[in-house]
Amino acid sequence: MDMMTLKKKACAVCAIALFAGAAGVVPAQAHGIWFAQRATQLAFLYGIGADDLDSLKRLPQVTSVGGYDADGKPVETSLQPDGRLVLVNLDNQPAIVAAVLDNGTWTKTPDGVFHKKGKDEIPKYIISEHTYKYAVHLRKPLSKPLGPLPNQILQVVPVEAALPATLGAPIKLRVLFNGKPVAGAQVLQDMVNDPDAEPVLSGADGTVTIKVRNQGLNVIAAIYRGPSEQPAKFDSSEHLATLSFVLAHKPE
Repeated sequence: MDMMTLKKKACAVCAIALFAGAAGVVPAQAHGIWFAQRATQLAFLYGIGADDLDSLKRLPQVTSVGGYDADGKPVETSLQPDGRLVLVNLDNQPAIVAAVLDNGTWTKTPDGVFHKKGKDEIPKYIISEHTYKYAVHLRKPLSKPLGPLPNQILQVVPVEAALPATLGAPIKLRVLFNGKPVAGAQVLQDMVNDPDAEPVLSGADGTVTIKVRNQGLNVIAAIYRGPSEQPAKFDSSEHLATLSFVLAHKPE
């Protein structure tokens, strides 16, 4: 193989790598927010996998909390500190609970450390992005398919109103960005129990079909990287959204 051929192949490999990076096809692992039962209460959680981190410390970063009935109409709710947990006020029995957390700007240096600073403050860096976290939890059956919710810039919605009843059943989801279907979002089947899994990409219509993984809590996540609002400070905006719900177990 001559030198010219080698150079052409090297250029092709570089072009593929650059395209993959621009398209956001990178490892999907990232921290997120979701809702889950804790001591008979519904708690707001922050973390990844088994790492259930300090959500109370991050409560000031929560920019939006919403509750909705089975028709998607707003009902009042809030997040309330309770010891080391952050609990959801369920007095009005919302069918849907949602939240948004602005996680700020993070820049990763070559030593693998993330710094809560912009790239303009760090001479050498690998990646610099502003990260946003979104969460939607379905507590009760819905009367119609879930649509875009306020403040959920990135959102994962089931295409059908009714959820599957058993693990292993297929569920068709649509990923929305600013309320519209988005292609190329990375979807994780189970962010809590299998955060390192290979993500599935949403199609041209924003949809993806996966199998329900758990007869219990399911936390499905989607990640989408959008353009930077401040290019001088960070290169892109990372949006991570979760959809959580629980499948009932058999009667005791």
